[in-house]
Amino acid sequence: MINPIPKLQFMADMANASMSESAELSAKEIINSMTDDKKKALKSWYFYDWASQPYNTLLITFIFAPYFSSAVAENSVDGQTMWATMIALAGIFLAFTSPIFGAISDSAGPRKPWIFFFSIMYISGAAYLWNATPDMADVTMVLLMFAIGMVGMELSQTFVNSMLPSLASRAEIGRISGSGWAFGYVGGVFSLFIMLLFFAENDAGVTFIGIPPIFGLDAAAREGTRFVGILTAAWFFIFMIPFFFWVKDEPRREKINTAVTKGLSELIVTLRKLPKKRSLAAYLLSSMFYRDALIGLYSFGGIYASGVLEWSIVQIGIFGIIAAITGAIFCFIGGFVDQAIGPKKVIVISVSVLILVSILIVGLSREAVFGIAISPASSLPDNLFIFAGACIGAAGGVLQASSRTFLVDQADPKRMTEAFGLYALTGKASAFLAPMLIAVFTSLSGSQRLGVSPVIGLFVIGLILLFWVRSADKYR
Repeated sequence: MINPIPKLQFMADMANASMSESAELSAKEIINSMTDDKKKALKSWYFYDWASQPYNTLLITFIFAPYFSSAVAENSVDGQTMWATMIALAGIFLAFTSPIFGAISDSAGPRKPWIFFFSIMYISGAAYLWNATPDMADVTMVLLMFAIGMVGMELSQTFVNSMLPSLASRAEIGRISGSGWAFGYVGGVFSLFIMLLFFAENDAGVTFIGIPPIFGLDAAAREGTRFVGILTAAWFFIFMIPFFFWVKDEPRREKINTAVTKGLSELIVTLRKLPKKRSLAAYLLSSMFYRDALIGLYSFGGIYASGVLEWSIVQIGIFGIIAAITGAIFCFIGGFVDQAIGPKKVIVISVSVLILVSILIVGLSREAVFGIAISPASSLPDNLFIFAGACIGAAGGVLQASSRTFLVDQADPKRMTEAFGLYALTGKASAFLAPMLIAVFTSLSGSQRLGVSPVIGLFVIGLILLFWVRSADKYR
């Protein structure tokens, strides 16, 4: 799952850069024009995305989550319920704390001590997952440590993203940030390849290339799959070294308590002004619901495939690679479509596709498709789910990209930072909603398949709210 929530000023600068002629330079050309120290610092900043992405790719989406629900929890239904509950609780914590740490990041000064602290949370949380043995009696500590690592990842990102404006000019940031994001994306896929080739075992006890898990790991005890936590922690530790060595920190500017008080006061003022900006307010509400629904699909796709379709970890990993490839291709195509017809139409199309795909997923099982019985040996559910995953990768990637473009369309150019601040806040504030609803529906229905149905409602609400959002004249 690739769902970064960039920092306020950082995102605003990106938006302004995308409208600048200077931003037409490639990231490579921009870097070549810098001093050696600047080049080294910027390239080192890239490594944060490369280092942190496996938490999303390996733990939240494609490897650990389905392993937990299918092998660690007592049964897949309870596994999905517990997993969703813990993600929801982590989301609630982030919703309350992100504005505070955002204020600290913006105004207080040195960021590396905070990044170091949250990095320890990331590494500790990931590494502990090695202890998630099959059919363990008590999974509380596993879930708690996973949540600690997730919070560490999200909050460290807040401070890391806020450092970019000091590394490049406003006109350069758009291209530079895009290259950094792509670098992280590749890192996540590369780490997934490593897990599939050398560690994650299938039912026969071998990896995708037909060998036992390396390092003498015991396939019968699922040590190959459990190694995902160690790999994620080690990956982050190793690839964060350039960042800590060569990215310069900020000097102390304000006391932390002063920064927090100032930041929260400004946030309150901004929220009070929002009702007067009806189109922007409607768009923020709309994006809040459909972004949360998308997070739900990303977070529970692997768990669904494991519990409902009985896929192995290796199959889920391959599925993830297919989704990533389609996402990359359609993000590229979507940029041209966005420019031609406008971001609102692209968003409407993308959300509509995701609604249909979500309905398809809910209608799938090993025994039937939309209630029509099929042979348990049929490959039709598998093929349909692969198709659904490709659509989610394509429509989801395009949706995230066009959502940022549409915010630029909605916002006052003189208040761009404020608009992106609200965008980030609404994303954080509702991050728990889809996981919480999935937990409740799974528990009440006793079905993994029906448990993911709330994402349909969230997408529909987001689509309806778009009717109150104005589009720029050139796109009408």
